[in-house]
Amino acid sequence: MTLRSCPREKEVAALVARGHWPDAGGDELRAHVSGCRACGDQVLLMQAFQSARSSAMQDAAPVPAGVLWWRAQLRRRKSAMEQIGKPIVGAQIFALAITLLLAAVFAVWQARHGMAWLAWLRQLPESATFHLQGLLPSTLDMPSWALPAVLGGCAALALGSGLWIYFERQGREEEQR
Repeated sequence: MTLRSCPREKEVAALVARGHWPDAGGDELRAHVSGCRACGDQVLLMQAFQSARSSAMQDAAPVPAGVLWWRAQLRRRKSAMEQIGKPIVGAQIFALAITLLLAAVFAVWQARHGMAWLAWLRQLPESATFHLQGLLPSTLDMPSWALPAVLGGCAALALGSGLWIYFERQGREEEQR
């Protein structure tokens, strides 16, 4: 098998690549291509590739640049939110663990003291009147610091829960944008 190239092969390839074949080739070049096997095969192959390329370009629906940019921005924001969200999730888990630990300590403490903080219910008068002085720590059978500690813990829990709900909603709104 001999591999010889035709001297007019580059000229034929240039005309086919530009889309000028066979009109700009002239009679002499067309006669040469019909007689030369290398040039004829090259024309046939290049035209087949150009036809396949043009049909593929028609079938492909290119996406507008604005849509691509918008999608890239959404991906960037989502990855940024995921990176920001990791420490927040860690903080939430830590806060939950601390809350559960405090609740367990409080439950053990109350079990040892026999729920003494409910003793003020027995001190209430049998009548239907309710006096606010009965709720003050000075009239209760528990330490003076216990009621403020319980109320402070409840307030901190309510504040933390409110902040958690607020930040959770803000995160969902950011995801929807």
